[in-house]
Order: sequence, then structure tokens, then C-alpha cells
Amino acid sequence: MDEKQHLYLVDGSAYIFRAYHRLPPLTNLHGVPVGAVYGYTTMLWKLAEDLHKADGPTHLAVILDKAGTSFRNDLYDQYKANRPPPPEDLVPQFPLIRDATRAFSLACIEEDALEADDIIASYARAATLRGWDVTIVSSDKDLMQLVGKCSEGGGCIDMLDTMKNLRIDVPEVVEKFGVMPELVGDVLALMGDSVDNVPGIRGIGPKTATKLIQEHGNLESVLAAAPTMKPGKLRDSLIEQAEMARLSRVLVQLKEDCTLPIPIEDFKLDTIPREPLAAFLTEHGFTSLLKRLDGGQGSPGPKTQLNPAKPDHAATTAAPAGVARKLPDWPAPDLSSYACVQSASELSEWIARAFAARVVAVDTETSALDAMRADLVGVSLALGPNQACYIPLGHGGTDMFAERPVQIDRATALSLLKPLLESDAVLKVGQNIKYDINILARHGIAVAPIDDTMVMSFCLDAGRGEVGIAGHGMDELSDRHLGHTTMTFKELCGSGRKAISFAEVPLADATRYAAEDADITWRLHRLFAPRLPEEGGTRVYQRVDRPLVPVVAMMERNGIKVDRERLAGLSTEFAVQIARLEGVIHEKCGQSFTIGSPKQLGEILFDKLGYKGGKKGKTGQYSTDQSVLEGLAGQGAEVATLVLEWRQLSKLKSTYTDALQAAINPDTGRVHTSYSLVGAQTGRLSSNDPNLQNIPIRTEIGRQIRDAFVAEPGNVLLAADYSQIELRLAAHMADVPALKEAFAAGEDIHSRTAMEMFGSVDRDTRGRAKTINFAILYGISRWGLGGRLGVSADEAQAMIDRYFERFPGIQRYIHETLESVRECGYSQTLFGRKTWFPRIGSKNQAERQGSERAAINAPIQGTSADIIKRAMARMMPALDDAGLGHVKMLLQVHDELVFELPEGDVEAARPVIERVMATAAEPSVKLTVPLGVEIGTGLSWGAAH
Repeated sequence: MDEKQHLYLVDGSAYIFRAYHRLPPLTNLHGVPVGAVYGYTTMLWKLAEDLHKADGPTHLAVILDKAGTSFRNDLYDQYKANRPPPPEDLVPQFPLIRDATRAFSLACIEEDALEADDIIASYARAATLRGWDVTIVSSDKDLMQLVGKCSEGGGCIDMLDTMKNLRIDVPEVVEKFGVMPELVGDVLALMGDSVDNVPGIRGIGPKTATKLIQEHGNLESVLAAAPTMKPGKLRDSLIEQAEMARLSRVLVQLKEDCTLPIPIEDFKLDTIPREPLAAFLTEHGFTSLLKRLDGGQGSPGPKTQLNPAKPDHAATTAAPAGVARKLPDWPAPDLSSYACVQSASELSEWIARAFAARVVAVDTETSALDAMRADLVGVSLALGPNQACYIPLGHGGTDMFAERPVQIDRATALSLLKPLLESDAVLKVGQNIKYDINILARHGIAVAPIDDTMVMSFCLDAGRGEVGIAGHGMDELSDRHLGHTTMTFKELCGSGRKAISFAEVPLADATRYAAEDADITWRLHRLFAPRLPEEGGTRVYQRVDRPLVPVVAMMERNGIKVDRERLAGLSTEFAVQIARLEGVIHEKCGQSFTIGSPKQLGEILFDKLGYKGGKKGKTGQYSTDQSVLEGLAGQGAEVATLVLEWRQLSKLKSTYTDALQAAINPDTGRVHTSYSLVGAQTGRLSSNDPNLQNIPIRTEIGRQIRDAFVAEPGNVLLAADYSQIELRLAAHMADVPALKEAFAAGEDIHSRTAMEMFGSVDRDTRGRAKTINFAILYGISRWGLGGRLGVSADEAQAMIDRYFERFPGIQRYIHETLESVRECGYSQTLFGRKTWFPRIGSKNQAERQGSERAAINAPIQGTSADIIKRAMARMMPALDDAGLGHVKMLLQVHDELVFELPEGDVEAARPVIERVMATAAEPSVKLTVPLGVEIGTGLSWGAAH
């Protein structure tokens, strides 16, 4: 019996836009944008490999949308009218993406006047009539109408969502829409589609549409039943807009009888021939993918590189982005080559090899993400490409009767590893090694010296791609720099209720996963290490970020004590105030409604109460974000002021007074936040789980929450805060004599600015000067400043002009900074930290202006972050030298450091802390303004301010 044929139809347009937004703008050396092309190529390759490993499609084709209108525009001229044109730098990549598809020897189909969905539907129908199974690779809800269709010949249709790694069959469609696939079009006809501008019936959303179809059977039955429904808005809408619903049903109906431009037999999927793919990869500089094609052995021909795109898409003169950097002649990662170390003698051999290698990549596997609560399950080591091992220490599950595999006793293994991990002669490399440091510290091992590939990536490429760990995580870095797709934790352990712990993973699978992490980390380190000096990243990495990693790890372990009873009392108090505010708001609005619902709140404010300035978004509902409410409050709308207060209390209750109680570690009795060194584009640390950096500083409510952070009995908390550091740095970097003189003389800088701007100093002028001082450094517009000060845009512009007239250095700094960023693509701090702004030349005004504002502030805010990081790295050695090694550094919040120490040591510690912070920039940078440090102490964090 012949093998059953299985056709895969790939919705290529979805892949294109996902690829475009996945990677930063890149050009090849010909000056052509290729970021989306590179992303699309890697995604298509991964799809082919994954499918081959799964059930092996026999046929495959990629279907694309062709530019232009379709027959649906003849039916409804507003169809897809709201869709913006594709980004300017994506347009020239479309033909290259077609070339990429054909380079894989895959069919690439697009037709005039037809949409990709119609071509997919027609091929799917034709294939099933032949008895073939069909899988549509997409997550498009319109295509879900086809799911479950089967022919008499036995062929059936399903879908594959590669974003979620999810097979979509009839149960999944029913779960999403509440109806069978053949009724999805009826639901869509009622609810409409804002993306394609399918009108539907105004006011009917997904839930109502589903409910109507479930109750009445289909669209026509719903419309027929409308006159007999309960009088109301829904009934009226169904009656008045019935024809629009019928039109919508036609618009969402897929055309299944299109002429097939290529016979489906021609889609037969064979192995990917080296040519023409090798020629395509070489032409565009995709060297990591070319190496992957050659099985890691390298290939002949010229090697090119990708470059960060300049605004005009010309090849930049800046350092290469490293996305397709030439790789050494390494073998491709071979997961079958990794060793599982299950005896002390084997481990001793690996440790001896690591001492000889002088560099070892290290990774830990644990039972949880919280480093202060997780159990150690295993350790992996890597000494070179495919020279990696996994040392299981806690496998076998949690059930006392569970069978446990052969593994080294944990205490024995750690005693063997300790000399290696603590040896000054061996560099330990990790990806986010701060986590591993904390895990191993809880077992008495002080890991040092270290390098961190995640932090190295951030120092090289901050801003080039996604910000934060999402842009510098191992999976992304491996894909981007090595052309290798790593195993994922979800693939190994599953998700949801069926997920298992890593301790329950069979050793063979655990070894492949864990050792691969160490292997990839080793490879990334070898790529990043030479890039640091080549691209000017050594200074900031070696002098700012790398020394900080163990310091931040120590602070996370220290944690901070919180008063549970005080937090519980605040939660109760806030709940009472929230309930009171709800009552007042409902009374003033004349009805009860869900204050937390933007839709209901917008209708109350703008439709019922008639406030001006309401703007609806694409969803058709009013915006009620903070800026809108603040604008209404400024016009005297008391309800808006009350809602703002309600929102703040609700957020503080859920985020802090409730959440902090749950975050108390049962073993330490303290709260342990986690700091990310790559969480903010400018280099600032970010605090997570829980976030302790967003507690309001200058409000009474914020002070009450800070009062709940307390010292242990006999100790006090000491808070040391840089005073107006960003203004001081602006005075230095922009070379503003008047501001430098004011800081040197210890004057109040806002009063000095008020005198320069307005000729007098009082509460009003000083407040305005303070707003202007900070707003200018953030590149604020005339409209933005006018909104903050409650004046017209023209008045605000006059103030900006006056400010630049009095402080011309600031205007010069802004101009020169923007010119520099437009020229080279990045800004720099005084310590050499680069922040990339790939959208600085965007034709999209909002994107361009957003990048400009960020670029103006980045050198100042980034330098401020660098300085406090240097202070943190120097702090404990300085305290040790002063005999104060028992002082604990607990928190870093923006420009502030929080310590805990015995009350009797305050006078001795104060000058040490102040000196370290005041001189943190030296000797690397000599500032022309003093760094002021304000210090306070108290039994609580609030009292220390």
C-alpha cells in the first residue's frame, strides 16, 4: 500500500512579519535591508527540520499574499482599508524572501486578485479530494474554518501554530470560538475583524457572537430571530445591521475553487540540495547558516557580514552586529556527544580536564526559578564544542518510592566541584551566571572568577534587538549568532498541569538539554570575548558590569526584612479606601460600573458625563490611560482625579501590600528581589519578583509602604541617595557653566534655574523650573511640556527657547547627540556603554521621535547607571578595609543604595559609603561637578529618608 501523502501549506506572510519584528534592522554589505530575510530563512529552516523529525510531510509549499486588491475589495471598498502600508525597509525584502523560499527548492505561490488564505483553501480542498492529509502552518483565525474538513477519500485538514507549537484540530477550534469550524465564519461575520476591516455588527464582540450562534445555530437564524428578541441595543443592532453582517459573512468566506497555478505533485518535499541555498546564503552574508548547511565544517567562497542598518539603509561604518559573524571551524552541536557523569571517578576526570583548559562553562539545573528556594538537580560543564557533560544530583522525582537513577551523592559531587568552581586559575563562564552563583552559594561554593555571556551580549548589542532578557537569552543568542536552535524547557518538561519537574526528566534527555546549555554558553563566550575589544565594549564590561555580577548576587541573597503585620494592616486600610472611592465614584457618575474596565470607564466619562477629549482606538473604545485621566483632572474633572487615586491604591495593594506578604521567604523571613543587569536599555538595573523600584517616592502612601521594610532588632537601615545626579551629569556633559557653578556652590539647582528662566524664585517658579530641568533632558516636546505645566504649546515652546537661551550648552548637547546617533547608530555613556537606536531614522514619525527622545537621555541616564554600579562594586571592599565587612548592602533603587547595619556602626560607615559613592566615577572619568550624596538612617526604609 502506498504511503499516505501529507501536504503542508505554509502561511508565508505571517512568517515574514514575525521575522521582521523578531530581529533588529540589518543590511548586508550591498546596503540592502536583510533583517527580515535572515529571520524568515532561519524560521523556514527550523520548520523543515522540526517537521522532518515529527511526521515528515511528503509535500510542502509556501503561500504568500501578493500586493494589490482582491475580489473582496470589489464587494466592499473599505476591506483592509485600515491596514498601514508595510514598513519602508521591509518592502525591498519581499523579493529576497521569495528568493529564500526558492533557494530551499520549495514552491512559492502568490496570485493576483487572490489572498493567500484563498490559495491555501483551494489547495487544501484539492489535496483532500485525493485522499491526502493537509496541515496548514498558521494561526490565522480565518483559516480555522477549514479545520476538520475531510473528504470521502479520507484526507483531512488540521493546522499547526508554530508560535505556540500547537496542533489545531476541531477541539482546539471549539475551545477558541465555542462553535464547530464550519460555523467560525458565522461568528466572524457577527463580531467583525478590525485587522481586515470586516465590519460585522457594531457592539458585538467575540463572546456575544459565539453565544448567538450557539443559541440559534447559524448567522441567518440569528438574523431571523432578531425581531423576537428582548428589546434593547443588541436587538436593534441585529435588525439595523443585518445586511452588513451578511456582507461580512461573504468577506470572511474562503474561496476554495481557485485555479491552482502549480500542480500539487510538484510540491514533493525532498532533502534540501546544497545549491542554490549555499549561493543565496553566501550572497547575503548569512555565514552562520552557511556553516549549518555544511554540517559545521565551513564552506568555500567569500564570507560577508551583516551590519546594523542606518536610516538610509546603507551599509554602516559601525562595528558589525554579530548576527551573522564568521564562526570558527566548530562542529555543529551534537546532542548525542554529551556525557552523563554518574560516578566520582568520571567527575574527577572532567574536573582535571577543566583545570587544564583554564576556562569552563557552567550551568545548574534546578527545581524552580527562584534561586533562594530552588533545589539543585544537576550541574553541567563544557570545555569546548561538543565537549560537555551533565552531572545529575537530584533526579528521581519527589515520591519517596520513585525509582532513582544512578548518580553521585550530592555532597560528594559538590565537594569535588568546589575547588574548581572557586579556583582563581579557572575562568567560570555562565549565561546569567548570577543565578548559578546564588544556587551554588547556598551549598557553600563561592564561584569566581566569572564571565557572563548574557551581560557580554548586552554590552555589545543593547538596543539592537528586543530589550531585556528576551533579547539576550540563550535561545535567542544561539539562534542569532550560532544558527542553532536549542532544546527548550517546555519541550523537555511540558507545560500546564501535565508539566513535570526537571528532577523527573530521564537522564538521557536531561543530559542533552543541560549539556547543550553549557556547550552553547562556551561557544557564545568564544564569540563575544574578541568582539568586546574590537567594538569598544571592553571598558564598560570589565570596569562596570562584570564586577557587579557577584555583588548583585550577594544583595539578592541578603534580601530585606518586611513587617508582615504592617503590610497586612496596610492591605486592610487600602481595601477600605478603595471601597470608599468606588462608592464616591459611582455616586458622582450616577450608576455602578466596573471602574477597572477601560471600556466602561470611557463610556461613562465621555458618553454619559460628556467630558471633552475622548479618543477611540482601533478597538472602538475610548482611551482611559493615565495621561488622559490627568488631562481631564487638569480640566477640573473630579471623577478623573478620584479614578487616578483608586487606580494607585488598587495597584499598590495588589503589587506591594498583598504581594510582598506572599514573597516572604519562609526560610529567611526576608524578601529577595531579583535584579536584571540587562533589563533596561540604558544599563540601569531592573528589579523583579517582586519589583521594588516602582514604589512611589514622594507620596504619603509610598512612604507607608516603605515603612514596612524594616531592620532586624539592633540594626538600622541606611539609605544613601545621589542628589540630582542626572542634572549634575548634564551640566558636565553639556558643559553648562551656570549649572556647574551652582552645583559647585551647593545651590538649589531648581531655584537657580527659576531665577535664570523667570527672574524670581517662589514656589510656583521653582516647581516649573524643576519640571523643565528634567523634561528637557528627556527630549520633551512643546506639547508634552505644555501638558505637564498646564500651558499652551506656544507658551511651552517659549519656555524651551528661553531655557536654551540661558543654557545654550544643553541645546548644543542635544543637537550633537542626535547628529552622532544618526551617523553611527548608537549613543555612548562616559564609560563607553553603547545603546543602539535602529529606528532613529524611521519614516514613521512616532518611532523616530521616540528614538530621538531616548537618544537624548540615554548618555546621561546610562552614565548615572554606570556610576552607581561602580559604587556598588567598590562598596564592600571599602567597608571591609574599614573593619565594617558585616554591613549588608540590600537594595539598589534607581539612584539610591540601602544598607543594613548595627546602629552603633552608623557613624563609622556613613563617611565610607559617602566617599565611595561620591568618587565612583574616578579615575576612569573626572567630572567637573561634584556628586552629592544624601544619607539618612532609621528603623525602617521610610524613616531613613
